[in-house]
Amino acid sequence: MNIKLINIGFGNIVSANRVVAVVGPESAPIKRVVQDARDRCQLIDATYGRRKRAVIIMDSGHVILSAVQPDTMSHRFTEEA
Repeated sequence: MNIKLINIGFGNIVSANRVVAVVGPESAPIKRVVQDARDRCQLIDATYGRRKRAVIIMDSGHVILSAVQPDTMSHRFTEEA
């Protein structure tokens, strides 16, 4: 199994194999997902106080907030290592 790591901003890295979705934070359903993860203590805020621009949903149920645009992150997923 080849592990690919993706930079999600400010030196934070996640395993690309564990990511289910990268979505924008604007819609009401995504805001509910973020709030539910916060209530379950499974929310990771990797924005360093910046505006959240992407919500990363992991296969473990964790939700990660990032200050990097989803488009930028998708390019990082498709880059060859």
